[in-house]
Amino acid sequence: MIVWIASYPKCGNTWVRSFLSAYYYSSNGDFEFELLKHIKQFPTREFFGRKLNSVEEASENWLLPQKIIKDKKEKLFLKTHNIYGAYKGKNFTTPEYTLGAINIVRDPRNVLTSLMNHYSLDENGALNMIKSIYRNLRNENENDDFSNYSFISSWSNNYKSWKMARNINKILIKYEDLQDDTENTFAKIIKFTNKLLKNNEIVDLEKLKKSVQTTNFNLLKKKEESEGFIEGVYSKGGRVKKKFFNLGKDNDYKKLLKSETIKEIEKSFYNEMKELDYLE
Repeated sequence: MIVWIASYPKCGNTWVRSFLSAYYYSSNGDFEFELLKHIKQFPTREFFGRKLNSVEEASENWLLPQKIIKDKKEKLFLKTHNIYGAYKGKNFTTPEYTLGAINIVRDPRNVLTSLMNHYSLDENGALNMIKSIYRNLRNENENDDFSNYSFISSWSNNYKSWKMARNINKILIKYEDLQDDTENTFAKIIKFTNKLLKNNEIVDLEKLKKSVQTTNFNLLKKKEESEGFIEGVYSKGGRVKKKFFNLGKDNDYKKLLKSETIKEIEKSFYNEMKELDYLE
């Protein structure tokens, strides 16, 4: 059974994944990049064992590895950017294979600035991406292999799909709470996941604190600079590897985006942003 760490790209998924790997898969909460192997991204070719030749073939196979996980009686954390939904009637996941979901959401104005860096987009390109209900992600370097195809849709559709998912246990986590009240927010996640995993142990506060400390953004940034980060992406042309851990708290849309872009995001996502208290 699967605990999904689900979000639109650049909303804090890797941060939560890093923290959980430090807390659950280290002896003392000391984070290392190597620990991320315990929380893989889904979908990827690793789960299918072969190339998938089209979007249709990818969607038809989404549930097969999830059934194997259930049949083996495994309990896994998996990261995904896919919406909770279906492609031509083929479900991405179902309550049958899902223990629960950690749905992470972030102010789309700051998501947009992160998208610009990560995907080498200009402001208009990132705006088109975050608004597109048809948007997908796939590693273009793998040519005709669709095994890592993810249908992410728009920022709002992605958030709402997990929020409205029926018959699964879920928790909503705001990126801003991770920044402003880190320890308490991660403690909230651990209490939720312990319950899902039927782990009756109380939260290990010392390990929690160490996990928070060693997954601090500035430490992750320094770690990437000194060790490299395999999940970082290359700029267009493939010559320079871009910083995955880029701006952190310096990512302030008020300083980085044009006023008309900000207004367009607020107009497009007004209801969701109002609901999440991103608008006054």
